[in-house]
Parts: sequence; C-alpha cells; structure tokens
Amino acid sequence: MHPLSPALHGAKSLVVVIAGLSWSTLSRVGFGWFVAMVIVLALGASVLAVVSWYNTGYQVVGRELRIHEGLLWRRTRAIPLERLQAVEVVRPLLAQLTGLAELRLEVVGGGKTEAPLAYLSVAEASALRQRLLTLAGRPATAAPGRPTDAAPGTQPPGTHVPGAGGETGAPVGRPLHAVSNRDLLISQLLTPQAFLLPFGVAFVATQFLSEGTWSFIAVASTLTAMAGILLQPIRRVLDDWRFQLARDDDRLRIRNGLLETRVQTVPLHRVQTVGVTWPLLWRMKGWLRMRLEVAGYAAGEADQRNRPDRLLPVGDRPTGDAILAVVLPGVTLESLPLQPPPARARWVNPLSRQVLGAGLTDEVFAVRSGLLTRQLTIVPYARLQSVRVVQGPVQRLLGLATVHADTAGGAGAAAVDRDLADAWALAAELTARGRAARRHH
Repeated sequence: MHPLSPALHGAKSLVVVIAGLSWSTLSRVGFGWFVAMVIVLALGASVLAVVSWYNTGYQVVGRELRIHEGLLWRRTRAIPLERLQAVEVVRPLLAQLTGLAELRLEVVGGGKTEAPLAYLSVAEASALRQRLLTLAGRPATAAPGRPTDAAPGTQPPGTHVPGAGGETGAPVGRPLHAVSNRDLLISQLLTPQAFLLPFGVAFVATQFLSEGTWSFIAVASTLTAMAGILLQPIRRVLDDWRFQLARDDDRLRIRNGLLETRVQTVPLHRVQTVGVTWPLLWRMKGWLRMRLEVAGYAAGEADQRNRPDRLLPVGDRPTGDAILAVVLPGVTLESLPLQPPPARARWVNPLSRQVLGAGLTDEVFAVRSGLLTRQLTIVPYARLQSVRVVQGPVQRLLGLATVHADTAGGAGAAAVDRDLADAWALAAELTARGRAARRHH
C-alpha cells in the first residue's frame, strides 16, 4: 500500500475515538484529561495502522488476486478473478487531499466488499482496476501459479491502460447521462424527511431552550443532535453529486460523489435485476429513480452508502427508458404487460390491489408494487436462480399464491396474490424461460 496509508487510517481512527468518547465523557473528566485520552488512543491506533501497513500487500498471480496481511498470524486471501462482479475506485475526502484512492472489489457470493485495498495512488488504483477487469474477462492463458506481474501493483511492460489517469474526471467510455445537480437538490427537498426536517429541528431547539442552561456541553449536545437530523438528506446529495453514467464496451462506468468520489465499473452481463422507483412527491414532476442489483453486494451491505447500486438517482421517464435500453436491450417501461391480481385479492390488499402487477415479455419478468412509493422490479430470465410458489393461510382460503423469482443477488422479484392456477402456470413458464435463456448465454 501507499506509504501515506497509515496516516489516513490513523485520521479515521481519531474521528472514531472522539465520537466514542462523547461529550458526556468530556464533562466528567475535564478538558485536559479528555485531550490526553484522545492523544493516547490516537497514538495507539496510529501504531497499529503502521504495523498493518508494513505487513499488508497484494499480488496478481495468474487469474488470482492475492492479499497478504497479518503480523503474528499471517493470512493470504486468494480471490479468483472469474468471480469478480464489480470494481470501485473510492476516494474519501482525505484521500482526495493526498492524491490517493481505495480499490473495492465485489465478488460472487460475497456478503460484503472483498479485499478493500486502501490506499493506492490514483494512477495505480486505476491501472489495477483495468488489469483485474481485463483478466476477469479473458480465458486463462497463463500457467497456474505463475505471477503475471514483475512486482506487486505494477503493470507488465507494454501494457496500455485506458483512462488510467481519469479517475478525477468523467468516466471513461461513451457518455450516457449526467444528472443535474439542481434536480438532485430538488429531489431531496421532495422527500418526507425534508418536510419533517423543520419539525425535528424545532423539537431539538425546544428541548434545549426548556433546559434553561447554556453550558458548553448543552450547546455541543444540541448541535450534535441537529447534525444527526440534517445528515441524511445532505448525505444523499453529497453521495450523488455530479453523477455521471457512461458505457465502455460491455461495461457500465459510474462516477458520483463530492466529498467521497466513487468510480464504479459494472459488467453488464453481471446485472441481476433493475429496480425503478417513483416516490409519491416525485410523480408530480414525472421523476423516477433506478437501481441495479449485482450479485455479491446488493443485499450484502447493511449500510446503504456501501451498496454501489445506483443507476439513476433522479430523472424523467425518457431518460429512464434510454438507460434501461442499455442495460436490458429491447425493454421499455411502457411495454411491460403488467396484469393485476384477481378481484378477491382486495381482501388481502384492499388499497394496493390495483397497483400490484406482474407480467412476462420476451426478455424479462417484471413486477410492480407499492401504494405511496411505486416500485418496479425487472428480472432478466438468464439471471433466475430459483422459482417458488408460496401460500399463506389467508391466501389458501382465497385460492391465491405468491410467485417468487430468486436471483443470485438475493432480492429477486415477487408476484403477490396471484390466482393459484395462474401462479403455478407463471412459475412453470419462468422456469422454462430461465432454462432456455441460460442455454442461450
């Protein structure tokens, strides 16, 4: 890793230490002891960061990426590159200030991000990303166990790396769409959180004023509480700032973020599902949001920010159709034949029965749901892993069933409250089309 890596890890540890000690600790021990505790814990974290950096490295061997780490207990992780799903170049604020980047790998079956390489220079991270994607997409030609690099993290002589220095600009490839920052700001104002924000701030301020004290701890605690209320909508804007989407051969390249920039590369043939969402307040402007599900990370990360699944943070229907045509050729939002469940399903879904829908096209299985926030899930047949027909006790009384189409990403799609005979027919058709699509691929 880069020699500045311990400094960045130490700075992150310092923030965690201060947040862990909290304002109440400061009020109990006093300012001097508080500073001393922070210094001691920060020095300890820095020493551990230096030791970890000195004993961590990577090497590309054949079609494997090997990560070496550990001092007392040495560990080597070997990641087969044919299991590679997506590669991200992430640059937090401190990394941007120091000219560094973090490389994150998403692999098949991974519960979370595999082998985050933090930190590398921007050029080295870009070159390594391109090299790993190239190795993952070509047949194995090197002899097993034979290193393909002269030294860890370097390129073989004569290798050309497209866009190696372009991580701070637009993504490499043919531009598809760039989200307007103005639309992004307005979209976050048209959310329930934004409408409730003044009430939350007023509540925190009222609580503070009712205490009748203006001590440092009271002021700091109040400001911290207000920051927590403001954080979520602001973070969404910062995460999707200057969102750009491009296509490079058979891959999507996505760049987004202000304080923390992300450059993501997703092979199109790895896409499991496409999700389209119409929030209630967005519908008056005709806006929608689109997300990808890629096996390995879509459902594995608990923190939404660590799920690199954005396809379109905000846009209108023509833009959505244009992007959908790139990801799933031949599919448009208007052409999906979505049929509602039978009339007796109103006993289970009295308000949303007319919203529910499911249908098949030549390319995909589509499901619609949601009353206030309208949602559409599109699953290509080749990505189907299993098909299930499930009946609850009320559904058995009404002759209804739910058909689940599972994907490797874990979420899939579910056609809710279908007629029992239609549900079995739909499951059989999905199974047959999935088998035929996999043979074709």
